[in-house]
Amino acid sequence: MNVQQPQASPVPRKTEWVLTGLLAVNLIWTTLCLGGYRPETMIVTSFLHGLMVAVWLLDRVWTTQAPRLHPAGWAVLPFLIYAAGNVLWVTPVRWLGWHDWLWWAQAAAVFWVVLNGVPSRLPRQVLLGTLALIGVVAVVLAAYQRFVHPEWLMLGRMQSEQFVGRASGPFGIPNSLAALLLLLLPAGLALTVRRGAPAVQRVLFGYLSAVYVFGLILTISRGAWLALAAMLSLWPWFALRRRWQAKAGAVMLAGLLCLVAGWGLYRTVPEVEQRFAQMANESGEWTRPIMWRGAWKLFVEQPWVGTGAGSYNVLFEKYRPENYQMEPQWAHNDYLNTLSDYGAVGFVLSFGVLGLLALRAAWRRARVDADGIGPALLRQALAIGLGAFMLQLLVDFHFKIPALAAAVAAVGALLTTPRTTPGRHANGSRIMAAGLLAGLISAMVVFVLPHYRAEAARYAARQSLDTLWRTESGPEYRSKLQGAISALESAVRLNPSHAQAWADLAYATTLRAHAEPGADHAALGATAEAMADRALALSTVVPDFWIRRAIARDMQGKWFPAGNDLIQALQLAPANAWVWYYHAYHLSLNPTGLAQARAAAAYSLRLDPGNHSAQLLRQQLATSE
Repeated sequence: MNVQQPQASPVPRKTEWVLTGLLAVNLIWTTLCLGGYRPETMIVTSFLHGLMVAVWLLDRVWTTQAPRLHPAGWAVLPFLIYAAGNVLWVTPVRWLGWHDWLWWAQAAAVFWVVLNGVPSRLPRQVLLGTLALIGVVAVVLAAYQRFVHPEWLMLGRMQSEQFVGRASGPFGIPNSLAALLLLLLPAGLALTVRRGAPAVQRVLFGYLSAVYVFGLILTISRGAWLALAAMLSLWPWFALRRRWQAKAGAVMLAGLLCLVAGWGLYRTVPEVEQRFAQMANESGEWTRPIMWRGAWKLFVEQPWVGTGAGSYNVLFEKYRPENYQMEPQWAHNDYLNTLSDYGAVGFVLSFGVLGLLALRAAWRRARVDADGIGPALLRQALAIGLGAFMLQLLVDFHFKIPALAAAVAAVGALLTTPRTTPGRHANGSRIMAAGLLAGLISAMVVFVLPHYRAEAARYAARQSLDTLWRTESGPEYRSKLQGAISALESAVRLNPSHAQAWADLAYATTLRAHAEPGADHAALGATAEAMADRALALSTVVPDFWIRRAIARDMQGKWFPAGNDLIQALQLAPANAWVWYYHAYHLSLNPTGLAQARAAAAYSLRLDPGNHSAQLLRQQLATSE
């Protein structure tokens, strides 16, 4: 049997260093900006990703020789094509579908460019070093957050109350920091204990490993700890070249060591004991299973193609139980979320293909002892970290965090043996690259950047509107409201197909009736109704859109049409406390509907006893005749 010898790593080309620098800067930027969660961050992130791909395409146009394209790169394209078709013909929330598609596309771009554009060892090691440095900085920020300023977050934001006491570092969620550290910790451990490693290496990477362990403890992320323990326990099975009995014994020993380490944390760190005690008291998770059941029901509803890209959060309303009033946004399980949105076809083309690539890489690793990133043990450790990350996806949504998706895509590409032998370009391939470059530039200018700019304007405006209740009606109220309206008008100009921006603009327009003394309520209502109509023309499955039109119609005295709109909203979200509140408010506007209004307000408070607006409405209705 012939054993394939690894190819010598070539001298890095200038283009490789440019691509490496662009990706490194982008990883740092996106991670430090709450992981890329905010749309204004994604304006820069998407631009840098587009620039990275443009540089790679320009290199393919300019040079006559370059390494042949890696076949693994083509594996990501079928899903992107399918997902784009899903957005165009399946999803009922197309603006959300494109938002989701762009996340997948940018992760695929990172995988493609690292795989095909960075084949040399040194640039690849620089990318790994960049990730390692990001991990250290993230832990430093986590320590500051945990021990100095628990409410602190990046970008001047404040930590959510539910996460105070747990560290998230540069991210908004502790589990996201834990996911990043899962990728890095096994590699640090491997470089610490590697046979023949010099003392300087052992000290350096031993220190890094200790830092990552410390950061992982600060997150108090049960899912991450369990995922890491599972993969570390299995590591000896893949690492040892011995009989299966010896491997099984090593796995049991590793599992026992992980159990002892976990018990030590449980007994010495009060926050850890509290987290696991909470899980025991609640008989496990209680919120995640609700979201998982909703995702599964949506999948069963449309098992082949799903209910549509980006549709989970909206369509979850039909399966919302009475005892759950939070907004899930995602299913907290990327596998179920993908099944729900894209169906079995999308799941196979995404995670199924990723699984096949992983199996192929594992088989090839058994035959090839070195590739473009370094020692075999390092590659094995990165694979263990990647496995822990993928295991944690059972309880989280890390692929919806752009920084984490890009980091995983980069690690996946680095684990794939690169092609380093140069080949000659045919003129046809150079012409195709030139056409793709022109298409990329057009897409960035016409679609991608306007998409994120519009969402950034809408997101900021909606946050401002949601805080107006803290401000009494007056100059400050009017100033904030006018700023939000201007931002929303900019959003719909940039992206006229952004249905949520039209609905939010309708909402802001109706608020002018409270801000402007003597305002013509009927005229404002007519304007807001036209905006809500634009939103409903783009999607009829969002309860908020029907509510916005109902309020606008109520301002014009169209009580019966407004009631029909609210009935539509109730059909879409039968167990949503806010929908019942707005229905109660609408009914209270007509003396004949007071009894029904009281019943609707009572049901709203039954669903959410802490709803302050519904409490005030119930008090008002109690004194009405």
